[in-house]
Amino acid sequence: MPRRKRESADDRVTGADIIAFVEQTCFVPEGKLVGQKLVMQDWQKDLIHLVYDNPYGTRRAIFSMGRKNAKTTLSACLLLAHCCGPPARSKPNSQLFSAAQSRDQAGIIFSLAAKMVRLNPDLARTVTIQETAKSLICRELGTRYRALSAEASTAYGLSPSLIIHDELGQVRGPRSPLYEALETATGAQENPLSIIISTQAPTDADLLSILIDDALAGHDLHTVVKLYTAPTDLDPFDEATIRLANPAFGTFLNAREVMAMAADARRMPAREVEFRNLILNQRIEATNAFVSPAVWKACAEPAGSLDGLMVYGGLDLSEVADLTALVLVGWRNGKWHVHPTFWLPGEGLRERATTDHIPYDLWRERGYLQTTPGKTVSYEFVADYLRGVFRRHNISKIGFDRWNMRHLLPWLLKAGFTEPFVKDHFVEFGQGVASMSPALRDLEQLVLEGQLAHGGHPVLNMCVNNTVIVLDDAGNRKPSKKRSVGRIDGLVALTMAIGVAPLRPPVIDVEALIA
Repeated sequence: MPRRKRESADDRVTGADIIAFVEQTCFVPEGKLVGQKLVMQDWQKDLIHLVYDNPYGTRRAIFSMGRKNAKTTLSACLLLAHCCGPPARSKPNSQLFSAAQSRDQAGIIFSLAAKMVRLNPDLARTVTIQETAKSLICRELGTRYRALSAEASTAYGLSPSLIIHDELGQVRGPRSPLYEALETATGAQENPLSIIISTQAPTDADLLSILIDDALAGHDLHTVVKLYTAPTDLDPFDEATIRLANPAFGTFLNAREVMAMAADARRMPAREVEFRNLILNQRIEATNAFVSPAVWKACAEPAGSLDGLMVYGGLDLSEVADLTALVLVGWRNGKWHVHPTFWLPGEGLRERATTDHIPYDLWRERGYLQTTPGKTVSYEFVADYLRGVFRRHNISKIGFDRWNMRHLLPWLLKAGFTEPFVKDHFVEFGQGVASMSPALRDLEQLVLEGQLAHGGHPVLNMCVNNTVIVLDDAGNRKPSKKRSVGRIDGLVALTMAIGVAPLRPPVIDVEALIA
């Protein structure tokens, strides 16, 4: 294999040069030490030496570790070094880029670099900040840095000498148009450098995993890699295990907060997979059960009456023959008291129970499951039931999935609701991560703190036990009907009920209402 040598010894930029520039020039951009001279940790210095002191020259460097280990701050320091430090002086008129999967992520690395410029008067005189373009320019040396995101229209026509790929682990699958456009654009450069700093991707088939595995195999001497990860056979909640994936543990990374996350993950299966991927830096699919049976069972205190309470609800409308769920909640004595109602078609219920291996018929006999006439769940039947619910309780809001609401609305009007009343009391609740993730977080907190009383309702228990949570690239979560092992409508309805309810429910003066 041909081995490319770098510049002559006189021109070569060493790791010591980079470290000296960072510690003499860069200030902590934010946090409790903001404005102080940046002092690099030994592990950060080791990474820099790995890149800049490779005798064969480094074309690509891959650093992977858990979240919140100051990866983005390190990236900003390297960008400034290449913008106006030793690399810029040995290679003037260079184009520098950072690449991220979203505009927000791209903005973070630019923001940190810009803050460092403003904190140092010498840098501020040398480097021009262009906020709108997310760009830094050193006119004396002719270098320019710009932040790019995968949402940008194009990355072609560029000629980068340095690229920092921020959180490339967010790319799902083996390809990224932005990554490919930037990497192929370096062909005109004699000694281009790409640095990838990211938490691991969840699967072996994702782009970052492919690059890491190839680098670890040692096929290319111009590629260096440092992977901080916790082996999967170790106790994931032990501090020694956590330290393996987090070199900044106890310094940049708040040890107390991380151990609190570990405690949550130990109790909540839905948190464990997220914890393993983002904190332990393990390759693991971001799906798992919502809550462990033991934690859910601990909240099985009998639900109190909703009389005299402000009541909130969630309505998960089924397709024609599936489970429909209504969950009402009311706040009393420091707990949300949960009252679920479930419907299935009455015709063929016994056969369905045999096929699904679930005792629907027994639940109907014991009052846990309602049935509607015929082979489908009649929306007319549900609308009439809702009319009775509003007569019996002080209903504030009911969250619903807009997809099937258009079929229910005519029956609500027929049952006696008015359109203004429906508009005021029925709230559209999206089923994506934007709405579901914060509501799930609130529900998890209530379960963990024992502020839920669900009475051990067997149909609701089934839905909770069936639920699998999926994560998007940013760590936002939602229940997945596609990946769950059975019906989860009750958990979805409960999540919507908590989502439309306030964090501090109003206390109703029952005596005043009676008066």
